[in-house]
Amino acid sequence: MSDDDFMMASDEENYDFEYEDDDVASNASNVDIENKYYNAKALKEDDDPEPAIEEFLGVVDLEPEKGEWGFKALKQVVKLLFRRGEHDRTLRYYTQLLTYTKSAVTRNYSEKSLNNILDYVSAGTTDMKFMETFYSTTLTALEDAKNERLWLKTNLKLAKLWLDRGEYNRLTKILKVLHQACQMDDGGDDQSKGTYLLEVYALEIQMYTETKNNTKLKELYNRTLQINSAIPHPRIMGVIRECGGKMHMSEKQWEKAREDFFESFRNYDEAGSLQRIQVLKYLVLAVMLSNTDDINPFESQETKPYKSNPQIAAMNSLVDAYQRSDIHEFQRILRENGGAKGTSGGIMSDPFIHFYLDDVLRRIRAKFIVNMIAPYSRIEIDYLAKILNIDAEEMEDLLVMLILDGQVQGKIDEVSGRLEIEVAPDTGAEEAVAGTEKREREQAARQASANDTRFKALETWSGSVEKLSRIAFGVTGRA
Repeated sequence: MSDDDFMMASDEENYDFEYEDDDVASNASNVDIENKYYNAKALKEDDDPEPAIEEFLGVVDLEPEKGEWGFKALKQVVKLLFRRGEHDRTLRYYTQLLTYTKSAVTRNYSEKSLNNILDYVSAGTTDMKFMETFYSTTLTALEDAKNERLWLKTNLKLAKLWLDRGEYNRLTKILKVLHQACQMDDGGDDQSKGTYLLEVYALEIQMYTETKNNTKLKELYNRTLQINSAIPHPRIMGVIRECGGKMHMSEKQWEKAREDFFESFRNYDEAGSLQRIQVLKYLVLAVMLSNTDDINPFESQETKPYKSNPQIAAMNSLVDAYQRSDIHEFQRILRENGGAKGTSGGIMSDPFIHFYLDDVLRRIRAKFIVNMIAPYSRIEIDYLAKILNIDAEEMEDLLVMLILDGQVQGKIDEVSGRLEIEVAPDTGAEEAVAGTEKREREQAARQASANDTRFKALETWSGSVEKLSRIAFGVTGRA
């Protein structure tokens, strides 16, 4: 081997050795960063989180370039500072965290992490100004990063937050921004964003439902049903159909409400949403109000598994008593399972159900009364009130309603406190007589017409005979 060959070999060996040395150093650095991160996680369980915060920030400083460990460390810092109520520092380090989403971590990981942070912060504060700033900071960073998908999702999350908190003015502003983002240049809906558009409509429909703006609600509800390009999450369609059912209920279109609540339940069930139980109760309510005794809401394949659900059992018993017109059983179920408005667990604890149960009660009482008074010509109002366990005044109002609706033929005698039932007369004989008289009149008219015709024919024949006689005997008619 020549000297030159030896020198080249030596250089290669030195180069390889130096490269391996750098790699070992890099691995050692990563180990140090990782150890520091887990040491900080152990410290955060202490009563004073400041040492943990400092240790996490040390992880960020140790990384030569923005990477996954720094991103993880800043997430912990943001949560610890927010928990302490240090909103200014929270925003400062959250802003730093957002810079990592451009290239330091994958898009899916950053989206999942930001969603978790937003949920954590949203659930932990009532400071609306801070929330607006926090979300605004997020949206600005996402816009700079040109991450439209996460930008839309974050706006939708913020809109849902304002809806849940009844902040309708703030919600309206966000909805306007979202509508613009889902429009084309000509102002029409961008059907390629149909899925996002349905989510926007679902939020807007919920707002109009809560604010009882039925005009806007109806217009928007009909528009959502015309969007065919989207493949929405079943939870979104569950929301839309639930609001549609409530809209139809307010218009007393019970059958349409029943159809919408069934579709809402089916979608919630597919999505695995717990709201399916509440909507199933609404479905039962709509079935009772639609006055269709032949429809059992628990006969379908979708609803049958929930028939024995503890939260549904009372409603199931209620609809069974209603369809049998068993007023006493119906009232017993309400007493034992009704609960109070605003409480939890009872049938009447839901304000929506509570609002319409009076209509259901009136209907079953009406059915019971109509069947009960059928054999009577008169009956005491106090007696009816006692049977239904209501006061006489309420009973009288119910009877007036039935009379006006034509379900009861009668009148109320206020002096005697009775319902006088008008028995329809037996008109069979009268109708027979009237029919006979009519037939006789028609027969007489036909006979008169026939006689008149025969008389005219005879008169014509007589004139003809007279004329022939004159001709035969030379009678000219001159003097």
